[in-house]
Amino acid sequence: MKNYLLFGIVLALLMTIAKPVNAQDRGFGIGFILGEPTGLSAKLWTSQENAFDFGLGWSVGGDRISYQGNYDGGSRIHFHMDYLWHSFNSIKSSERFPLYYGFGGQFNTGAGYDASLGIRGVFGIAWFPHSTPIDIFAEIVPVLQLTPVAGFGFDAGIGIRYFFE
Repeated sequence: MKNYLLFGIVLALLMTIAKPVNAQDRGFGIGFILGEPTGLSAKLWTSQENAFDFGLGWSVGGDRISYQGNYDGGSRIHFHMDYLWHSFNSIKSSERFPLYYGFGGQFNTGAGYDASLGIRGVFGIAWFPHSTPIDIFAEIVPVLQLTPVAGFGFDAGIGIRYFFE
């Protein structure tokens, strides 16, 4: 519990001393994602339409893909990295709601996953509120697990990130 409190204090201090940017489609952002998995989310823009997305989190459920009647309900660690393309013209609005898609990889360990590797496809929508350095997003992610047993599953989450200049 102390680690979560310390992380929250450090994040709050960084948010107050960092110079905010008006656009969320450049620079580096960090925040939280809730869902499958739950944890930290980061985004690094490489151009006005492309970005790397990173996640480090944990899940409280066991292996959903190679389940064979003996479900391990323990927790596991999850890491993913994706490359994203953003379409800013898909939704016509006074607000900015880019749709995004991409692909990447993930690594899970614990709760029956035993160092599994997978390929991810990412589909989502983000909201970039005017004059704020945040983005709010929701995404669904089909996953093809490659090791230790091949199979298909889904991850999904909602989150928020703060962007630094």
